Amino acid sequence: MGGVKKIWNEMEVAAEARQNGITEFLTSNVTVDTSLSLPHMTPRVIELCKDLFKKWSKLDDSWFSVERVSGGITNLLLKVSVKEENGNDVSVTVRLYGPNTDYVINRERELQAIKYLSVAGFGAKLLGVFGNGMVQSFINARTLIPSDMRNPKLAAEIAKQLHRFHQVEIPGSKEPQLWNEISKFFEKASALEFDDIEKQRMYETISFEEVQKEVVELKTFILFMRNYFLIIEQELTGLLNSPVVFAHNDLLSGNIMVNDEKEELYLIDFEYGSYNYRGYDIGNHFSEYAGYDCDYSLYPNTDEQYHFFRHYLRPDKPDEVSDKDLEALYVETDTFMLASHIFWALWALIQAKMSPIDFDYLGYFFLRYNEYKRQKERCFLLAQSYLSKSNSR
Repeated sequence: MGGVKKIWNEMEVAAEARQNGITEFLTSNVTVDTSLSLPHMTPRVIELCKDLFKKWSKLDDSWFSVERVSGGITNLLLKVSVKEENGNDVSVTVRLYGPNTDYVINRERELQAIKYLSVAGFGAKLLGVFGNGMVQSFINARTLIPSDMRNPKLAAEIAKQLHRFHQVEIPGSKEPQLWNEISKFFEKASALEFDDIEKQRMYETISFEEVQKEVVELKTFILFMRNYFLIIEQELTGLLNSPVVFAHNDLLSGNIMVNDEKEELYLIDFEYGSYNYRGYDIGNHFSEYAGYDCDYSLYPNTDEQYHFFRHYLRPDKPDEVSDKDLEALYVETDTFMLASHIFWALWALIQAKMSPIDFDYLGYFFLRYNEYKRQKERCFLLAQSYLSKSNSR
C-alpha cells in the first residue's frame, strides 16, 4: 500500500479548534510510544503531564502514579494520579490513540464535537491534546461489558442518555456521513496489500465487486424507503424516516461507563461521532450486544428493543409510547443495522493492514460481512411488509 500520509497534526487541529471557539485546552508536542510496556511508558507519560500542566513541572516523578484503565482494539486509557504540593490528590485520564487510527478517524471533527458535548454533560472534560492523544478529566466509574447492556435498568438509562445526546447541536455541516464514510472505507479497504502471506491469501478471497454491489443495493433501498415516507408521512415517525442527528456511531459497551454507587451513567469516546441517521446509531448499538466475538444470538430481541425504544422516544413517559411508533422505530433500526455491519467490516480490513494491535481484524471482517448477508433478506422483507401495511392504512 506504500507509505501512509499523516493526515492529522495536533497543533494544526488545536489552531483550527480555537478558530471555532474552543480555547479551554492545552497542547504539547510530546508523543508516547504505545508499543512500550506500562513501566517503560510511565516516564514519558509523566513528562507529558509535566509539559501540559506547568504547575506539575517541578514535582518529583515519585509524586505521580500511572495505571492502565482499559484498552480496546484501538485506544489505550491511562489513569494518572498526582500528589500536588498542597496535598491534593488529582487524577486525569490520558487517552493514547492506537497507531494509524487517524487514518480512519477525523480528529478535527472529534475535537470540535467534544467541546459542545462536554457542555451538554457528556464524556469527560477535554484538558489537553498532544502528539498522539488527549488528556481529559477522570471519570470515577467502571466500563460496561456487553452483558451489562442487557440489564433493563441500564438499557433504559442508555436510551435516555442517547436521546439527550441526539439533541446536541454541533456546528458545521448537518449532512449524514454514513455513505460518505462507507465510500471512503471501501476505497481504502479494496486497495490493500499484505506482507503476511496468509493474510494476503484471506484478503484475496474477498470479492470487492460483490461488496460494492451490496453497498449500492443497501444504500438505494434505505434512501428509497426513507424518501418515500418523507413524502407520504406527515409525522417524523414513519419507517426509515430516520431524522439526522449528531450520532455517537460507536456505542459499544467499552464506550459506556457507570458509577454503580451513584447510579450515574456516562457515554464516552466520540472518535466516530458525526451527523448521521438516528436509526443507524441505535442499530449499531444493538449490534454491539454481540461483543467482539460477534455472538449475534445476544442481539436484543423484540421485547428488549421495545423497552429501549420506549425510554428513547419518551424518557419522561416511556409507557405512553404508541405501538405504531414502536413498530416504526423497530423497522427503521433493523434496516440501518445492516449498514453498521458493512461499515465495521470495511473498517476491520483497513485495521488489519494499519494496526499493530494483536487482534484478528480479517476474521472480524468476515464475521460482520457474513452477518450482514445472513440478515439482509429478513430485514428487507420486514421493511417491505411494513411499507405495504402502511400503504393500505
